[in-house]
Amino acid sequence: MKINFAMWRKAMWELVKMDDKKEWDALDVISKWLIATRSAVTTVTIYSCIIAGLLAWRDGFFQWLPFLVLTLSLFIAHGTNNLLNDYTDFSRGVDKDNYFRTQYGVHPLVQGFWTKSQQLQWFVASGILAVIGGFYALFYTGFNPYVIGLFVFGALILLFYTWPLKYWALGEFAIFLIWGPVMIAGVYFVLALGAGVHNPANLWNVALAGVPFGLSVASINVAKHIDKSVDDRERGVGTFPVRVGEKTARAVNQLAVIAVYAVVLYLVVVHYFTPIMLIVFFAVKRALLVLGVLNKPRPSEPPKEWKAWPTWFSGFAFYHNRLFGGLLISGLIVDSLLRILLPSFWR
Repeated sequence: MKINFAMWRKAMWELVKMDDKKEWDALDVISKWLIATRSAVTTVTIYSCIIAGLLAWRDGFFQWLPFLVLTLSLFIAHGTNNLLNDYTDFSRGVDKDNYFRTQYGVHPLVQGFWTKSQQLQWFVASGILAVIGGFYALFYTGFNPYVIGLFVFGALILLFYTWPLKYWALGEFAIFLIWGPVMIAGVYFVLALGAGVHNPANLWNVALAGVPFGLSVASINVAKHIDKSVDDRERGVGTFPVRVGEKTARAVNQLAVIAVYAVVLYLVVVHYFTPIMLIVFFAVKRALLVLGVLNKPRPSEPPKEWKAWPTWFSGFAFYHNRLFGGLLISGLIVDSLLRILLPSFWR
């Protein structure tokens, strides 16, 4: 079996659509995992970890090995959740009849690429790798009770996000917490403990610094759930947009996008961030595009030349997240260098 590095790159950058089982069977293991777990989306986990790592580096807590282990294991855990998500929805009959999920990317179960038994095998193997990373964090921090709590919390979210949290309109809020303040502050905290600092003074500010990216990630999820709210309502999947209606969900998502920039501005004003972090405002043009699109109901048919259908709101939200996340990380690199090289100036 030939390793397809080109497919690795493609799967990490865009959702792959494939209909030929022979083509699927010819792929290497990594390519199949990246495609099946929708790694173009799960890269948000890598962004969250990088943000945490930069904040730890700025405060003198950074260590390469634990950072890389945490990032890889959390990325795998996110993919594991997506494997379970597809298995659960398929088993409950949600994904049948050309459901939204099957239209924008490979769904190995629906397309007959894998059996349910094989999907479970991939889930277990992926989950074991993620758990190994979690145990590393526990050993690295001397089984700190807070890290144990984070480990348990993450495991519960992984297992229960698809059902019942998503059905109870809590999935979107869970995503904000996980990929925002919890993951960013959690990775930072583990790195601080490894550096011998058991009560890092900046932890709450780190959690607040995780809010903008968490909101940006959640905005994608809310937008996706608006996109498929008609199908979800028919199948009894009670996501936030299904519970509150499309109009209210669109308004809430607009507030989330606005809050992304408001929190960054606040952290600059209180001197936790240097003014260089205002670089994120170069993504405002895309944010305004998202806000404008959210002003109107989802079109019933794909507009001319729109190739990403059936995604609509989520396509714009993802487009914004990519630039905002890149600018946030770029700004943090410079911000950290300024604080390290000129600490007295920014004190």
